[in-house]
Amino acid sequence: MMKMQPQIVLLKEGTDTSQGKPQLISNINACQMIVDAVRTTLGPRGMDKLIVDVNGKATISNDGATIMKLLDIVHPAAKTLVEIAKSQDAEVGDGTTSVVLLAGEFLKQIKPFVEEGVHPRIIIKAVRRALQLCHEKINQLAVKIDNSNPEEQRALLEKCAATALNSKLIHQQKEFFSKMVVDAVLLLDELLPLNMIGIKKVSGGALEDSQLISGVAFKKTFSYAGFEMQPKTYKNCKIALLNIELELKAERDNAEVRVDNVIEYQKVVDAEWQILYDKLAKIHESGANVVLSKLPIGDVATQYFADRDMFCAGRVPEEDLRRTMKACGGAVMTTVNDLNDSVLGNCTLFEERQIGGERFNIFQGCINAKTCTLILRGGSEQFLEETERSLHDAIMIVRRTIKNDSVVAGGGAIEMELSKMLRDHSRTIAGKEQLLIGAIAKALEIIPRQLCDNAGFDATNILNKLRQKHAQGNAWYGVDVGKEHIADNFEACVWEPSVIKLNALQAAGEATCLILSVDETIKSPKAGGEAPQMPGRGMGRPMM
Repeated sequence: MMKMQPQIVLLKEGTDTSQGKPQLISNINACQMIVDAVRTTLGPRGMDKLIVDVNGKATISNDGATIMKLLDIVHPAAKTLVEIAKSQDAEVGDGTTSVVLLAGEFLKQIKPFVEEGVHPRIIIKAVRRALQLCHEKINQLAVKIDNSNPEEQRALLEKCAATALNSKLIHQQKEFFSKMVVDAVLLLDELLPLNMIGIKKVSGGALEDSQLISGVAFKKTFSYAGFEMQPKTYKNCKIALLNIELELKAERDNAEVRVDNVIEYQKVVDAEWQILYDKLAKIHESGANVVLSKLPIGDVATQYFADRDMFCAGRVPEEDLRRTMKACGGAVMTTVNDLNDSVLGNCTLFEERQIGGERFNIFQGCINAKTCTLILRGGSEQFLEETERSLHDAIMIVRRTIKNDSVVAGGGAIEMELSKMLRDHSRTIAGKEQLLIGAIAKALEIIPRQLCDNAGFDATNILNKLRQKHAQGNAWYGVDVGKEHIADNFEACVWEPSVIKLNALQAAGEATCLILSVDETIKSPKAGGEAPQMPGRGMGRPMM
């Protein structure tokens, strides 16, 4: 009689393993679901998504990365798409929806080959080859921009900013905002640090009331009695930046003091007042007109400064304090003993101004670093938040265009050209790669197709026209959403930095290869090993 093999238990009980071809297909299907979530947000006629989180906070957005972050995705393979959207947002700032769409479409076109049993390694090799060809083609097609003429460069930057804003909620005001964004970025110094552009939101007013301030601006902080007596404008002022609490501190809380009569108790109280007054006197002697502190400034100090024609603001948010320090010079001090001109900031004009329902402290003419603040106005909170996200995309695009001065035509033009190039190339090679590269060529058409679908056009008709134009050698023809037709998008000034497209293709290709190379998922049970539920107990039909 045969001896039974003992069963070997390798993984913890309750571990879920699935492997092989069905696993790969299931991962591809999960990615399709993600793509469907952001598909309709692409392009000038894209729709927005309203996402409500656990706490009931509603967010309205059509920025791919924002939507992906807010969707609480648990599927491990689908998370890859969230990561590429985040990386595109961090690296380039725009094209987040495109990158997810491309990755999803690559997988969709490759899925039939997986089902037929083509080995994933062969597919990955073909995807890599196709991406390399696309990379070379974009670099060859991209138009270098002459930066020697500042006016021409400015016009180019405005076109790129306007293209980025085209698909956003504020596309009606894209002329107004693209000028503002370009002004903001050009105000910065060589390295174009993003944190030197502050964005403040004030509810109320129209979008056109938004303004750009070349300097630092922040909301008036919490104030005490005596604040209104302080001057609200200064010319050529000196700024003390502190991290000190200027309030009466009960020093007796920090130490045990034993007193046996009232006179000695009075001495303790006097000492506490004296400590505060000594601090205030030193700040006054330093010659500072404006005192900003990260910690609270109490009512005694507020009144003291008001009597000496000095302005003070306590509890200033750290990022604002840091931006003021970078812009106006000086240093954030934690003691008042060494306050001299070398640690005080300087600016040519300080004023407190009413903007909508808020009052803002504004520092202009900062001598040290270049910084600026955008103050956005608009109806509702969600609208302002979406405006901020849209402007962030446009700012990133302008920064990238200054650093990489080559552009390609948007509106699906570059994708159609790459698609045509891959199709032509696929006919020159034999073997399975021919079909696979052809599939990737077809996948690239998703961008113009989706632009048409979102605008309600006949996508098949427009893609046929585009294929004809590209076959005739018109490389820059793309979808013209305004006229429901095709147009030379380079002449129509729908421009995008080539770095967006390179990054998007690279990220989408990497995600595709990553998902294709996974053939098994092993999911450990939660700690404490949940007991498997018995049918009929919690898993049956609900009681009527």
